[in-house]
Parts: sequence; structure tokens; C-alpha cells
Amino acid sequence: MLSFIRSKKLDNQIEQRRERLYRLAVSWCHDAMLADDLVQDCISKALQKHHQLKDVNSLDAWLFRILHNNWMEYLRKYKPTTDLDDIDSLEEDSPESILSEEQLVLRVQHAVSELPMSQRQVITLVDLEGCSYLNVAEILDIPIGTVMSRLSRARASLKKKLISIRKHSNIRQRQTLRRIK
Repeated sequence: MLSFIRSKKLDNQIEQRRERLYRLAVSWCHDAMLADDLVQDCISKALQKHHQLKDVNSLDAWLFRILHNNWMEYLRKYKPTTDLDDIDSLEEDSPESILSEEQLVLRVQHAVSELPMSQRQVITLVDLEGCSYLNVAEILDIPIGTVMSRLSRARASLKKKLISIRKHSNIRQRQTLRRIK
């Protein structure tokens, strides 16, 4: 009969600490429903294992320890993960971005080198050197209309070549890389 009375007193003391346990659990997990579940499990375990409590004065520490163990168990079991494909690279100078930029530069240089000389001269003067159409016409000793038409053809040709290169590299990449889970 004495253990029943003692247990009833302990039940009341544990129940009185529910709100503190809940506040602590919410501060750890930032989820009200999960915190409620953690506290419920904590109280359930405390009531089942009340015989393990050695000193009633350390009830708070004992309950907090049980709550902590429940939280750690939850994290091990339902460890939140993020797929690496969903993470954007925050580092601008990563080896991957540097390589990608270098490859892009090489592709553009190669595509420009394949243009006819007249188009290559106009596009490099206008787009790379920032010359005006009038300056290019004077430099190359051609009419301004010719500068504009050569530039238009050169840009269209570059666009076509670069899109073609991108399509081929994506197809090749898809064929050689597989995702393994």
C-alpha cells in the first residue's frame, strides 16, 4: 500500500512538470506536435521506470534526461536529410564552377574561331572590344550596313553552334553518369 501512495505522489509530481518538459522539447525541436509526442513518451517512460529514480530531489534532472534520450532516439530514427542535388552551391569559386566557366570560355573561343574571318573580325570588335558600329566600319573600311549584317550572321551562327554543343554535351553526360542510391 505504501508503494501505491508513493507512486501516486510521484505521478502528481511528474504531471506537474509536463509544462516545463513541453517548453524544453519545443525549444529543441521547434515543432509543437513533435514536442508533445516527446513529452508524452518521456512521462510514459518515467511512470514505467519510476523505480529507477534514486532521489526524488533530482526528479527534474531525471525527467530532462529521459526527454533528452527520447529526442536523441528520434533524431537517430528520423534523421532529417537533404538530397545533395537539392543543395545549391554557395561557393562561387568551387572547382566545379571554375571548370564549368573554363569549359564555356573554350567552347565560345572555338565557336568564334570557326566563323568566317569577316564575321570573326566584326564580332570581336563589337562584342569583345566594345567598338561602335561606326568605328568598326572605319577600322575595316566597309559600310556600316555590312557591319550590322555580318554581326547579325556571326551572332546567329555562334548561337547555333553553342546550342548544338550544349545539346551534345548533355546527351553524353546523361549516358555516362548514372545516379546510384
